[in-house]
Amino acid sequence: MELQQMRYVVAVAETNSFTRAAERCLVVQSALSHQIARLERELGARLFERTSRRVSLTPAGAAFLPAARQCLEAADRAAAEVAAAVGEVRGRLAVGLIPTVTAVDIPGALRDFHERYPQVRITLRVGASDDLIEQVRDGCLDVAFLGLPVSAEPQGVAVHELARDELVAVAAPDHPLASEASVTLRRLAAEPFVDLPPGTAGRLQSDEAFEAAGLVRDVAYEVTTADYTARLVAPGLGVALLPRVWAPTLPGVTVIPVVDAPQRVECAIWGRGTRTPAATAFLEILGIPFQ
Repeated sequence: MELQQMRYVVAVAETNSFTRAAERCLVVQSALSHQIARLERELGARLFERTSRRVSLTPAGAAFLPAARQCLEAADRAAAEVAAAVGEVRGRLAVGLIPTVTAVDIPGALRDFHERYPQVRITLRVGASDDLIEQVRDGCLDVAFLGLPVSAEPQGVAVHELARDELVAVAAPDHPLASEASVTLRRLAAEPFVDLPPGTAGRLQSDEAFEAAGLVRDVAYEVTTADYTARLVAPGLGVALLPRVWAPTLPGVTVIPVVDAPQRVECAIWGRGTRTPAATAFLEILGIPFQ
């Protein structure tokens, strides 16, 4: 069993296509197919179901895939550690980010990192805090930057607090609240809300605050990305609670301070007990110490 064969399997699984996998791996399709068939013979099981329309993992393939990814990641880490030992930073840097993080300038840091370490392949995933925590735990991401309720304690990862921020209300410019100097949670509870799905870190920040105040609100509109909130708030469909520093960047809405505002924590996370040389170098650029 060879690492290259594992790379081919992972590529096919992620693209659902032998053709696209071959393009990604910079190899002709016949060579990729031959190596996967050779691996299947060695394992004594088919890894993929192939039809004229689609390629999908067999149960054996689904069982093989996580271990293959772990082997490839271990090999990449080994190569990166050797390079670091002789003063070079190589390998990959996989970063996760939620859009509302403002405590650090991630695009600027990525630019500086690329200029300093051009041999490192950088990838960035923008998503929800909960998903990013899981991906860091699984090793799919090296480091992620999140916004969490003050009460949250992410498990299985190292956490470094970057900043604390409070939430503010946003409403349409012609909404009755827009002319107020400030507003309370009780007053906001009378309005329809735009918010993230239940159970997400972004939603919990508001849910916990209303629950602690003994208030019930109506979340009429659920969105999966915070930046889409303005598309619903601006025409007056509802109000929302968003981070104080980030909310003014949204077009077409008015920001109103909240007297009893919920708070959130912006933080950086990485795998507990492990950090690749590339991740260490990236966090050093941001001034974040190893813990």
